[in-house]
This record gives sequence, structure tokens and C-alpha cells, in this order.
Amino acid sequence: MLSYSLKNILFTSIMNRYMKRNLFTVLCFLSAFCCFSLPFNSNLTEEELSLVNDGKILIKNIKFARYMSLKEGANPVSDALLSGMDDFNPKYLAEVIQIRPYEGNENLPERLEEILNNVSDYAGIPYYSERNDQWFELYSSAKITKKILHRNSTEIDAEIEMEPFGTIYEKINISTTGESIFYEATNLNKLRYYDKFDCVNPEKMRICILLFRDGDNWILYGAGGVNAPRIPFFTERIETSFINRIKTFVNFIFTKL
Repeated sequence: MLSYSLKNILFTSIMNRYMKRNLFTVLCFLSAFCCFSLPFNSNLTEEELSLVNDGKILIKNIKFARYMSLKEGANPVSDALLSGMDDFNPKYLAEVIQIRPYEGNENLPERLEEILNNVSDYAGIPYYSERNDQWFELYSSAKITKKILHRNSTEIDAEIEMEPFGTIYEKINISTTGESIFYEATNLNKLRYYDKFDCVNPEKMRICILLFRDGDNWILYGAGGVNAPRIPFFTERIETSFINRIKTFVNFIFTKL
């Protein structure tokens, strides 16, 4: 029979191995929990989540609002964006995501608000046309025609030239609530494709940019969509024209920060 001391040694050894194994399991669980405690849902793949965790900008087509990657209930402002985009029900949709650390970027809301307000700086944004395999200006001109300041928001009427759709009259709203910024731009006029046919009705193109704090991180999120009919032979071309331009604009804003 084993002596009392030998039993203690064996018992201690077994318990140590058990604790180490379970501690590893707990640490793995906590690590996974920390990653997925970010305000995103399962629409983000592990590869995409890893990319945004590294601070890189993720750009993706998602087609329908139900595939957006923001988690419901994560933040009141993000919930407002989700609800608004769901009601908007775009036929073409894309999102842009980036995570930045809060430390060292404490003034990120002020910087973003300044960039979004400088509408004239939108002119000349580089845009790569896949169809033409050539670089163009996203907007050849951009100017403010009216601006109204409120306590926690700004209303802007803007006039933007964007080929092949000509002049776009936009209504821009920029809201600030504590540690968040919410930008929303909507077209006010009907858009024509190369002046050949109407492709987007008034208030059927929307671009949203959102910044909010999530613990030790800033979440930058952009979503843009178009509620336009799917026209035979032109659907893919229209989708590429609109969605690539929306992604280019949001990516430019994130990169400029």
C-alpha cells in the first residue's frame, strides 16, 4: 500500500496537471471572449475579425442590411444606424470597419468631426475605376450651399459633382453625442447614369459613418447603400459604380484620420 506522503505527492501532481489543463482552457475561453466581446456579430469571419483586431481597414460588400456586422444592442448610436439602414432596405450595400486604440487617440471624435465638416476637401479623392482600369477623381467638385449649427448636430446642404452621375445634391447630418460621431449623407435629387436613364430616385442613396468608444477601443464603422432597381444588363455595372465609390469615400475618411 502507498504511504500517506506518497499519496499526497500523487494527489498534488494530479491536481497540478488538472489545474494547468483547465487554466489553459479558461485562458483560451477568456481570449476568445475578449475578441468576440467587440460590438460585432457572427457575420464577421474569424479572418475578418483578426484583420480588424490588427487595426487594418476591412472593406466588404454585403448586399443586404441583415448581413451588417454590427451587433444589436452594442451601442445606442450603432443601433440607430442599424435600424435606419434596415428601414432604408438598400439593394446594394457595403461596409467598412476599423478598430483603433483609445489610448493615444483620445481626440479622435474631434478630428473626425473636422474632416467630415470640410466638405470642400472631398473634391479630388482618388478613385480607381475597375471597368476602365484607370484612376479618376471621385468627386470633381464639392461645396457647401447651406449650413445650420445646432447644439449637438450640424445640418449641411452640399453640391457634389460625381461622374457618371453628374451633380448630386446631398443632405448631410453630423451628430455628436459624448464619445460618438454619426454622419449620414443622403441624395436629394434623382441621379442619371451617363445621362442615359434614371437609376436612383431622391433619398435612395445613403452613406453613414459612425465612431463610438468600446472599452479600450474606438470603433470606426461605415456603411453605404443604394436602393435602386436591378436593371437587366446594367445591374452589375451600377452596383460597381455606386458601391465602389461609397467604399472609396469611407476608406478615404478613415485613412485621413
